Amino acid sequence: MFTIELKVRDYECDLQGVVNNARYLHYMEHARHEFLQARGIDFAALAAEGVDLMLTRVEVDYRRPLRPGDVFTVSVRVERVSRLKVCFVQEIRRADGELMASGRNYGVAVRNGRPFRHVPLLALSEA
Repeated sequence: MFTIELKVRDYECDLQGVVNNARYLHYMEHARHEFLQARGIDFAALAAEGVDLMLTRVEVDYRRPLRPGDVFTVSVRVERVSRLKVCFVQEIRRADGELMASGRNYGVAVRNGRPFRHVPLLALSEA
């Protein structure tokens, strides 16, 4: 399980004083990028090779709101879904351990507009 720690910034909150729901997607995306980079998968190098890692489906369950100044972690683990597709299973937990949101983000590698079997991406589910 890969985890990063972040802190809510004031501008990420709406008029109700809670983190805007779209920000949770940003937090999860940032954690996925850090996770992939830590595993040696470089987005710039892939793009230069004509490979794009793309999400095909995003599911988020919001449990409790984050508020300004909250410190929280975003975790990432990978499950293989099919021969071509993986699922990034993610949780956002406040520093006290309270589950704030969870997500399942499905992705594939694409070359020339078509999904293909990208072995390094698929191998993440076995790590």
